[in-house]
Amino acid sequence: MYERGARSARILLCGLAVAGLLGIAGCKDTTQPGSNGNAPGKSAPGGSALAAVDTLTVKGRAPKTGYTREKFGKSWVDTDHNGCGTRDDILKRDLTGKTFRAEQGGDCVVTSGTLDDPYTGQKITYTRGKSKVDIDHAVALSDAWQKGAGQWTDDKRVQFANDPTNLIAADASANRAKGDGDAATWLPPNKGYRCEYVARQVAVKKKYGVWVTAAEKDAMRKQLNTCPTQKLPTS
Repeated sequence: MYERGARSARILLCGLAVAGLLGIAGCKDTTQPGSNGNAPGKSAPGGSALAAVDTLTVKGRAPKTGYTREKFGKSWVDTDHNGCGTRDDILKRDLTGKTFRAEQGGDCVVTSGTLDDPYTGQKITYTRGKSKVDIDHAVALSDAWQKGAGQWTDDKRVQFANDPTNLIAADASANRAKGDGDAATWLPPNKGYRCEYVARQVAVKKKYGVWVTAAEKDAMRKQLNTCPTQKLPTS
């Protein structure tokens, strides 16, 4: 009884101190919970992926009716008009020790290289035609379709499917285990990459206006709360 009474008195005195009516050291204002899932009284750093989560629209998942891969255009078209397909652009970006086919100036079609796979944390040898490397959409096309992309123009869907911000060279088996899962249902086995992965999803959904479910938003916050200064990717 004494401990509860002393605690109540302390809370009352601290409340008066926070209001500016008493000068008591060691009292903090904990009356206002954080609006972003952080600890009470704290806010996400400006420009962080965690802060950006709160800008995402929350809705329920729409039906998958009508979705096909072809709704997002032909695979790996040259949307940036650099003479290389999007798949090779991402392989060039993400692989090391690359070799190229002797055509188109010799720096377009990637024939081999090594991937430090972000999803599993393992090194994977890439050989064209015998590859265990996929180019994954961080925000899966089917997931986007069910969260707004079904109402987009064809051109916007093609741009989305070929945007480097939304593309990651990754282990094929991990990518296929993911399917069209969002942050609430799948995260990379490599825990050290999860913050960067979720930040990429947030960036893509923010850029294109793809909404999130309530469970997905909670999962994003939970992960990004472990790395509150994680920035959104710029490419």
